[in-house]
Amino acid sequence: MADQIIFKRYEIKYIITTEQLERIREEFKAYMIADEHGESTICSLYFDTPSFQLIRRSIEHPIYKEKLRLRSYGVAHSDTKVFVELKKKYKKVVYKRRITLKEPDAMRYLLSGEIDKHSQITDEIDYFKNFYPDIAPAMLLMYRREAYYAKDDRDFRVTFDRDVLWRDYDLTLDTGIYGNPILEPNQILMEVKTKDAIPLWMTKILNDNHIYKKSFSKYGTAYQTKLRNQMKEGR
Repeated sequence: MADQIIFKRYEIKYIITTEQLERIREEFKAYMIADEHGESTICSLYFDTPSFQLIRRSIEHPIYKEKLRLRSYGVAHSDTKVFVELKKKYKKVVYKRRITLKEPDAMRYLLSGEIDKHSQITDEIDYFKNFYPDIAPAMLLMYRREAYYAKDDRDFRVTFDRDVLWRDYDLTLDTGIYGNPILEPNQILMEVKTKDAIPLWMTKILNDNHIYKKSFSKYGTAYQTKLRNQMKEGR
């Protein structure tokens, strides 16, 4: 069980247009390069309680919140390595613990608790699952991502997510890319991820292009859309 990873960083979000994306790409060529995944399709399966307790709490913007998800790059197969991620946020700082398993092993672990090797990270995930004993797959998010990191600091990253889709059925990572859109066709979600302050050159790019931070959650937006749809249908 390799690739046990811990992150601690700030994540700042922005909604931009395709035109702004083109300008940003051009302007930060001198500072950023594409990471090893480059352009990829990300599939994130979120686990929650039957009453969606975790995401309902999250959209209330508490000081502390947490999520459990299973992530793959592209549609997963039986031999695909996926990430089991426990994501926490406390006072605007994001903490992420994750382990890598093959997709069937990851689903078995999350659904039944079976795993070959234990670690500090699996202990944290187990504690979370015991605290929410009825969690299960609740929402699947899929999107195309471009990812970059700074030439002089791999911890400074910028990602661009487009074609963000969600669904609350067929909740596995091996069933294909389809669902309901979250963003408008011309919108892109940009995230700046850093351990420290945003570099001055990036601040200038944001200011020059009139780009301002925005509170935004893909899972939260999908859940609120689900609620609106249910109200329209009278459920």
